[in-house]
Amino acid sequence: MSEPASISSGIAARYATAVFEIANENGELSRLETDLDDLAAAYDASADLRELVSSPVYSRAAQGEAVAALATKMGILPVMQNVLGLMAQKRRLFVLSQLIASLRERIAAHKGEVSADVMSAQTLSDKQTKALAKQLKAAVGKDVKINATVDESLIGGLVVKVGSKMIDTSIRSKLNSLQNAMKEVG
Repeated sequence: MSEPASISSGIAARYATAVFEIANENGELSRLETDLDDLAAAYDASADLRELVSSPVYSRAAQGEAVAALATKMGILPVMQNVLGLMAQKRRLFVLSQLIASLRERIAAHKGEVSADVMSAQTLSDKQTKALAKQLKAAVGKDVKINATVDESLIGGLVVKVGSKMIDTSIRSKLNSLQNAMKEVG
């Protein structure tokens, strides 16, 4: 891991630990989990939000006001609202995506779950997601929470990452393997 990435994940981990412990003490982990899903969806969907948290052009006050308004409108837990405000004040909003990932990991570990990042060429239906979670649970031995994303360049199939293991059944990967095999023969 590069040094800046390591520093970012360390910063995010400290904020995540504080938020997790407070939410756990208050019995609000399930609500925090829902808030994280909503916040992650907003972050992924909004280029303006991604620019706001990563651009040094915006002042601390402007970042603080914007994230406060967003958090209030989304109805996010007060502890998370406070942490977002503190992150804006300290110029740490650039670790927002790592904060979300770190909090998701802590919640999953607390629940005895493991997270699986799944990329597919098309959006998975609820039925497909449940079937995949069931198969992964049989393989891993723990409940699996699926974080699904869409990557149309896969053409078809899935790329599944559980912990340090990655399974790539995408058509893109198979075509690349076939292309490499053809180069070796010719």
